[in-house]
Amino acid sequence: MWTLYACGLDPENFAVTEAAVVHNTYPDPAAFPKMIWTTNYMRLVCQVMYTLFFGGRDFAPKAIIDGKNIQDYLQEHFIGACEHLAGRIQEAGDLWHDPIVGWESMNEPNRGLISYQDITQIPSEQKLQKGTSPTAWQAILTGSGRACEIATWEFGGLGPYKSGSVLVDPQGTLAWLSKDYDDTKYGWKRDPGWRLGECLWAQHGVWDPKTDTVLKKDYFGIDPKNGAKIDYEYFTNHYWLPHYRAYSSMVKSIFPDSLMFFQPPVLEIPPSIKGTEDDDPNMIFAPHFYDGITLITKKWNRVWNVDVFGVLRGKYLTPAFAIKIGETAIRNCFSHQLKAIRDEGTQYTGVHPCIFTEIGIPYDMDDKYAYKTGNYSSQIAALDANHFALEDSMANGFALWTYVVNNGHYWGDSWNGEDLSIFSLDDKAVPARAFSPEESRASVDTNSPTFSRAQSTDTLSVNPSNLQKTISAERMSSRRNDGEGDVAGLRAAEAFIRPTPVAVHGDISSYGFDLKNCTFKLALSAPSSTAEDAPTVCYVPEFHFPSGQTSVEVSGGKWTMTCEETNGALQQILRWWHAEGDQSIVVKGVVRKAGSALGTDEDEGYLQQCQKQACAVM
Repeated sequence: MWTLYACGLDPENFAVTEAAVVHNTYPDPAAFPKMIWTTNYMRLVCQVMYTLFFGGRDFAPKAIIDGKNIQDYLQEHFIGACEHLAGRIQEAGDLWHDPIVGWESMNEPNRGLISYQDITQIPSEQKLQKGTSPTAWQAILTGSGRACEIATWEFGGLGPYKSGSVLVDPQGTLAWLSKDYDDTKYGWKRDPGWRLGECLWAQHGVWDPKTDTVLKKDYFGIDPKNGAKIDYEYFTNHYWLPHYRAYSSMVKSIFPDSLMFFQPPVLEIPPSIKGTEDDDPNMIFAPHFYDGITLITKKWNRVWNVDVFGVLRGKYLTPAFAIKIGETAIRNCFSHQLKAIRDEGTQYTGVHPCIFTEIGIPYDMDDKYAYKTGNYSSQIAALDANHFALEDSMANGFALWTYVVNNGHYWGDSWNGEDLSIFSLDDKAVPARAFSPEESRASVDTNSPTFSRAQSTDTLSVNPSNLQKTISAERMSSRRNDGEGDVAGLRAAEAFIRPTPVAVHGDISSYGFDLKNCTFKLALSAPSSTAEDAPTVCYVPEFHFPSGQTSVEVSGGKWTMTCEETNGALQQILRWWHAEGDQSIVVKGVVRKAGSALGTDEDEGYLQQCQKQACAVM
């Protein structure tokens, strides 16, 4: 919070000026609009903070605090805080390498106003508009207490559309600190040339507060050092990258062998560092990806979706050509986008692993229909589509967003209306009748990639009683949770508990998990026969592949499947010794009942089964 005050902003006035739209200051938190928080990137507070953090020296030279420009002041404190944490980790002595292996750069950085060619217009590259959608100039005016009529946008069946306009009138209230605000309690000294009670951009000649007129529309679009025109790619290379260098240098000074998770601005072209000193062999390209249509609407649309990344890169003559029809096309579209992101990372940064450090889905779809019925079929289909994309695109890894220990059905993740946690305290058992096939929203289209015969009226061939008969409690786990009967379930676990290669002798040609048929396939090309002590290794969760009900087919060689303890958890591991050349393996498990909330009298909860069967949620 102190950084906002350091930049001269007053958080108590953000709501009335719409300088930021956040959950805790919204008039009716229960009615907080879906995903409206994402529009804050285009509102005053974020525009000011990111501009000052990455470009304060160029665009706010009067913003001096403790004798330093605000850019240096903020960046030094950010890196210093991370350095303090790194030092404490080093002092602990038993955290480095296990479990900590690396450091990621700032989460989802943004340009702020840097590269805006005309602050009176919405940039053509800004595809997201929702709720009030001010231009940068309108945000500056309302932040200075002026009334503005601002366009409003809604997100409909075919994407965002202008719905009208509304008068935003702060009635003279400023988003900036008043001129008599005493900030000496923070211990810093603000330069007299930086006047409180007045818009910082007015102080730099961007506009005239006496006449409310713009003086320099392109103030943020020209690099004052050399006169170069700035676009987002220029920003990433000349403003974001220097900060990353300083951050990485700090980490390497303490942990020279650290992996560096390199996260440039989301969905933007990465910095061009291939073959340069910045092309660190220990670097990992760490992009984020979300299906924006599902995230914004909080619905899984099986009919259409959009190749957003393709639109951003100019792949189509018109955005209409980017629309993908049908669930199979949608799943393939996700895969193509992830592959394009990965390939672009290689093109600009060099050959590095690509790990999507954020990917996930909203669970409160369809006005929280699943919470009323226990039917998570839409969530399963959406999450399975994302996992299909990760596997098909040959991404090197991912991190699901998110796991929140206190998630509840009412407030979700307790952060700006998001509800993406794979776990919820409120996911208790519901009556079996609440998710009967007649009431289910699950797809019963046999051509759907996520169709399961268990979603139709066919009889399910496996249930907890016959499943448990195949499990040896002694072999699986010696530890039991005395209160496991009261443990809340995980959500859409069918989709995120998946088999995966752990170590492969050779190069992977393709791999993936077909949830519909509960089938895992791996194809590879081996340079030689596997050594006895170095087979190909796969994690095969008993959640889908219970012992006694799993079949394995290989192109050749031998295999074993055993339960082993790793870091205190039992995991089912498949080892495969094979010859050189092209090889393949197919593992078939049990098609589970999809869509219903496990944990009822008829079926155990996700977490209980994971505990008993040693499934690791990775």
